[in-house]
Amino acid sequence: MDQIVQSQVKEVLQRVEQHVDSEIEKLEKLDIDDFEKLRERRLANMKKEAKLKQEYLAKGHGEYNEVADEKEFFELTKKSKNIVCHFYKDGTPRCKIVDHHLKALAPKHLETLFCKLNVEKCPFLTGRLRIKIIPTISLVVDQKTKDFIVGFTDLGNRDDFTTEVLEWRIAQAGTINYSGDLSTPPDQAERKTKSLLGQTKSIRDKDDDERPVSPKWRGPAGPRAPPAATVSAQTDE
Repeated sequence: MDQIVQSQVKEVLQRVEQHVDSEIEKLEKLDIDDFEKLRERRLANMKKEAKLKQEYLAKGHGEYNEVADEKEFFELTKKSKNIVCHFYKDGTPRCKIVDHHLKALAPKHLETLFCKLNVEKCPFLTGRLRIKIIPTISLVVDQKTKDFIVGFTDLGNRDDFTTEVLEWRIAQAGTINYSGDLSTPPDQAERKTKSLLGQTKSIRDKDDDERPVSPKWRGPAGPRAPPAATVSAQTDE
């Protein structure tokens, strides 16, 4: 088993080195004209991004705000292509957790409008979307609801999930731009990376002093979260 891990690690390191060497070689072959073209292209992209940023900000992107009612929500779906809307209820602790994370994500993803809507002010919409559990996050693209994040089940069923985990889950619907690995939650990827790094260090140590490979690191399991609250007035908050 140790030999298999060693072989895999060495193969990955070789691929990384080959990629770096290839990029360096490309840069060495560039002349002054090539650099000037790259500079002009970069400036054009920066101007385009700056213009797009101003358009997003004018629509209310970059902030996490409350929507007054259903009418305003429908108006927003006409103006913004991507919307992440948190359907909440006053006095629900888990809704405050969602508020915390969405407030952090809003300025990071200007391409998407982040907002919240009180379910008690939008009975028609909650009925139409069949929202039964609070909190529920609606993920909208081109005026169509692509997905829902219902309670915290998709977030590890725990209250202490990270903003990165919620970001990853939102990205599943294509509502935000995401450069990470959509197939693996970031918390699992981090544990896997730490485990691999630990194995790599142990392999190098073994090559030097013949010391044994250390066991895999395992992250804390974390507390299990309580059941999500429902929309009904009888809900025990």
